[in-house]
Amino acid sequence: MTRKEMTTSPLQIEDVIIAYQTLKDIVKHTPLQKDEVLSDRYDANIYLKREDLQLVRSFKLRGAYYLMKTLSGEQTENGVVCASAGNHAQGVAYACRALKVPGRIFMPTTTPRQKRDQVKQFGKDYIEVVITGDTFDDSYAEAIHYQEANDMAFIHPFDNEKTIAGQGTVGMEIMNDIDENIDYLFSSIGGGGLISGLSTYVKSISPGTKIIGVEPGGAPSMKNSLAKNEVVALQEMDKFVDGAAVKQVGNITYEICRRFVDDIVLAPEGKICTTILELYNQHAIVAEPAGAMPISALDFYKDEIKGKTVVCVVSGGNNDIGRMAEMRERSMVYEGLQHYFIVNFPQRAGALREFLNDVLGPDDDITRFDYTKKNNKSIAPALVGIELADANDYPVLMERMRAEGFIVDKISADDNMFNFVL
Repeated sequence: MTRKEMTTSPLQIEDVIIAYQTLKDIVKHTPLQKDEVLSDRYDANIYLKREDLQLVRSFKLRGAYYLMKTLSGEQTENGVVCASAGNHAQGVAYACRALKVPGRIFMPTTTPRQKRDQVKQFGKDYIEVVITGDTFDDSYAEAIHYQEANDMAFIHPFDNEKTIAGQGTVGMEIMNDIDENIDYLFSSIGGGGLISGLSTYVKSISPGTKIIGVEPGGAPSMKNSLAKNEVVALQEMDKFVDGAAVKQVGNITYEICRRFVDDIVLAPEGKICTTILELYNQHAIVAEPAGAMPISALDFYKDEIKGKTVVCVVSGGNNDIGRMAEMRERSMVYEGLQHYFIVNFPQRAGALREFLNDVLGPDDDITRFDYTKKNNKSIAPALVGIELADANDYPVLMERMRAEGFIVDKISADDNMFNFVL
């Protein structure tokens, strides 16, 4: 990655140390755990920083509380305002209740209900939740408008030096808890607050540590900005990774990442879903999409990290169980085990039986079948979902379809119809 070096950074290690002194009796010092399963898989020493075990199940409490704690009584007299896709909102809500400051929290409609309910639980009567806009950026615009109209303090989720310093205490805890030199540190990027804070601290203590940022494949805000040497806004993005889908990163976080981040990996949404399921099934860890991204990126660095010491920050665990079915399906599609087709069936008796007997393999399974008979046509299309036991069976399946004379169109992940199918 090409980066322009700066003579100074907007944040210094001393800022993180001061934040730590304020937060050490407020936030939970989350564990740094060596993960034997991941270590064996990648032939490396893999450690997980478990911010999913934080008081609000996310690192966001650190920055939100610290920023609010540094405000004067005059600044908080009219209350505070924030915009968030979920985790920052929970941190602000917790801080509002703890500091007895009223807050108004703007959240996009895409925020999982689990996160909305948690915000209300943490804030109780001290906060009011406003659901507005389709993305974080939409909610942000509404929040800024309300804040300016009502002369309230704005608690920025990432582009504020106090917020970033608070998030940087994650890095301070990591460095205090590990006895080895860290070769690689993987962290998710949404607006950039977490990676800016922890990279400021870690690079000051261990300049040889490679800081690897991880963004959703469908929302590469920081990667695009660094490539163009300026902060740029995404015109389109995939909102699936709600905790990291941001159209535009912060100006402060951009400057810090330009100085300290060594590379950015784009993690496909399907790969992130695979990681979430593996973390749950193999490690008993409940990670949200943004929290799983750093571990998803390990596959893309498997050669570089072999024999090395690696830390992945599991940044959050606020996952809505209602999304698990979709996550499983996205994972299956990414892994090449789930496929969707438009199959043109001859409208004659026995056609479906031939498809089942002559096309499907012994381990293949039909997971979806939508078909309506058309009496005035010789063929009629059916939407067919097929699950394979092994991704390598796909070419054989397609060959059998052609050999049996079925006219088939594959629905690819880039097709608009694919989202309808999911």
